[in-house]
Amino acid sequence: MKSFKLYSLDVVDGEASVEVPLEDGLILNKEDERSTWLLEAYTDLSLYDYFQPIFDHSRELILEAVITKKENTPAYFQTKIVSLKKFEKHISVLFEGHLRRNKSDYSELLLDSLMQKGLEGPELLKEFKEKMKSKPKIKVKNP
Repeated sequence: MKSFKLYSLDVVDGEASVEVPLEDGLILNKEDERSTWLLEAYTDLSLYDYFQPIFDHSRELILEAVITKKENTPAYFQTKIVSLKKFEKHISVLFEGHLRRNKSDYSELLLDSLMQKGLEGPELLKEFKEKMKSKPKIKVKNP
């Protein structure tokens, strides 16, 4: 098992995205035969009402996670909430899931989004290089 610091976390829901402000976060690669990952977000109590119905209905979520430091390329995970704990001022949300490898490569997603905006040629290349450095969030479609 390997553990990493969860730097940032967003829930991607179709065209919408919900930023989860982290008080603290941890991500574990269980390195098991199913390639399972655990992501724990320790976040603000105000998000409890957002996560509770998702947990109650065992709804799948796509998470965009940046691991260790801001400069790292986001990774996308197909997850379900396995635990939701309420504390005095915070909540702990534990997700279990798998790394999405299909259409989750950041550079492919970025290129696709720029092309959908109608960019091409030198303008596309310039914008692509700039965005690869700044790593803006990209909306992904649920499978």
